[in-house]
Amino acid sequence: MSAASETLDRYDRAILEILQDHGRISNSELAQRVGLSAAPCWRRVRALEEAGYITGYHASIDREKIGLGVLAFVRLDAAENTGDILHRLEDAIRAIPEIVSCHYISGTGTFELQVISTDLNAFSQFAREVLINLPNVKDLQTRFSLGEIKTRTALPFGHLTKKRPGG
Repeated sequence: MSAASETLDRYDRAILEILQDHGRISNSELAQRVGLSAAPCWRRVRALEEAGYITGYHASIDREKIGLGVLAFVRLDAAENTGDILHRLEDAIRAIPEIVSCHYISGTGTFELQVISTDLNAFSQFAREVLINLPNVKDLQTRFSLGEIKTRTALPFGHLTKKRPGG
């Protein structure tokens, strides 16, 4: 069993599950749903925030409704994967709003980026003028989303409630 499952009790897990889907829920409604009174519920939420379990609150925006119809997956190969050279590339990636996600990956490539753009022409220009000119970039490979089947940021909690064998 993970350390998280030993430190998060059923109330904490319920609070986290509800808040990730309903971030604007009132404290009184949250307390009612998890079976606590308002003050202890509020204290638990604050403690979860301070401990870093809750890292923020946000609204989910439909990217297509605001004109960002292209989602590209860009595998970026760094020329060098060590030291300050790689850190400069990481910092440059963090500073670009069109890059909405970046992960170190195993296998071919160094990073997997998710990049949003208004259309293919705008993405093409962005790739030629911005991405390929990032510091320490050796190569780019791009794939485009043809449609989203599932987009969800909520995390599963089932593993936190499973019992250990013999426990």
